[in-house]
Amino acid sequence: MPRRRYLSIIFLLLILLIFTALYGIAAGSVAIPVSDVFTAIMGFFAPVKEDTSYTILFSLRLPRVLLAMAVGVSLSIAGAGFQGFFRNPLADPYVIGASSGAALGAALAIVLALPNLGFLSSVSLCAFLGALFTTFLAFSISRFAGDPPPAVALLLAGTALSAFFSALLSLVLVLKDRDMHRVYYWLLGGLGMTSWPELFTVFPIMAAGAGIVYLASRPLDLLIQGDDVAQSLGLDVGRLRVLVAAGASLAAAAAVASAGIIGFVGLIAPHAMRIIVGPSHRRLLPASALGGALLVLTADIIARTIAVPLELPIGIITSVIGAPFFIFLLFKRGRHLGA
Repeated sequence: MPRRRYLSIIFLLLILLIFTALYGIAAGSVAIPVSDVFTAIMGFFAPVKEDTSYTILFSLRLPRVLLAMAVGVSLSIAGAGFQGFFRNPLADPYVIGASSGAALGAALAIVLALPNLGFLSSVSLCAFLGALFTTFLAFSISRFAGDPPPAVALLLAGTALSAFFSALLSLVLVLKDRDMHRVYYWLLGGLGMTSWPELFTVFPIMAAGAGIVYLASRPLDLLIQGDDVAQSLGLDVGRLRVLVAAGASLAAAAAVASAGIIGFVGLIAPHAMRIIVGPSHRRLLPASALGGALLVLTADIIARTIAVPLELPIGIITSVIGAPFFIFLLFKRGRHLGA
């Protein structure tokens, strides 16, 4: 694809994301004119008269919109990174068990009624630690197959741990069924409790994880050609895999901790952008980041406006969008997916 066309696509995605973000700030159970949205945003740079609209926009909706975009960026880049890592188009941000570890950690925080640490939610903290612990455990187990571990060993270890922690989660819910509704709602994902302190806490972690994956974009292009080809060109395959898996896991863990388990984003965005901009990770990752941010932001807007005053979990919306997309992808490119 010519560079000018690629930059045009990135520009269009960016403009679409900006307009969607503005609509997301204005839309909700209390509809607010777009002019008030601009006034509230300008109030970030210059003092303006604070009223109800200003409070709703600046204290509630703006951090929520920013976190939705950050979560979308993190999940899409993590998904693209793992797809290149495993050379598998079905790999997602939770492929090595991060989601099951996070779910168990969040469930334990809920059923044990752990206190918050200042502005930091105990549920988010335990989910983050659970995701990182599962990732570390998957790496530790897979190293028995080699050091550095081969990709298939890490995939199998993650699959086994995911099943194990899912079973423990089910046991916790059976023993503490009174908290089942709250845990189940968290598992479906949501941004209803977003605040500025939470955004400032998770954003650096998301940025660090996504940045690590992007720095490995060129080596990932070589890795797709096969380990032998990559090694013949001087690439340290083992070191690259550790780097990509660490960055993708860090981004996914921060996203899960702040928004729960939101499915399909790490699959939809990279696949859609790969069709549009091609397989080169240097171009795919920025496009996937914008596509993922747009997807999560759109899903969040739908979730909080389609059944006002009820707010639906974001995971329901992304699954409703994601399943038909992959059925369409199978019909359109089925023969190539099996190649």
